[in-house]
Amino acid sequence: MLSIRKNGNNAQSFPSLLDDFFGRELFNWENSNFSSTSTTIPSINVKETDENFEVEVAAPGMDKKDFNITLNDNLLTISSVKENEKETVEDNYTRKEFSYQSFQRSFELPNNVVDEEKIKAHYDNGLLHLVIPKKEEAKESKSPRVIEIS
Repeated sequence: MLSIRKNGNNAQSFPSLLDDFFGRELFNWENSNFSSTSTTIPSINVKETDENFEVEVAAPGMDKKDFNITLNDNLLTISSVKENEKETVEDNYTRKEFSYQSFQRSFELPNNVVDEEKIKAHYDNGLLHLVIPKKEEAKESKSPRVIEIS
């Protein structure tokens, strides 16, 4: 007996069950890649402190030379392109495989808050870490303004 749980989506259908069983990539004819590997976008954590913004990108298997980080006005863009070429020669056949991985993520930072000259980035053990300091005037914490009700 096949049981189907309803979890807020009342439109779950039989074809989606087949897709889940056989794998979505196999029947995705719109995908011109025709590979069995799917493209993944790395997980990103963004944290704001009083002093700076901290961005962490989980990108294992990359090298620091694979990343491109730009700040244009207030738009922070983190992108990566990694190309691998692998050739296997056994007896009378040759097999050559190419692998490409790429992603791009962009974040809009607040106006006139970031100290662009002091941004630092490092990559270690699969984690790209950016520290984006705030300008001194943005760091000053103002006491809350009390508004009187008339």
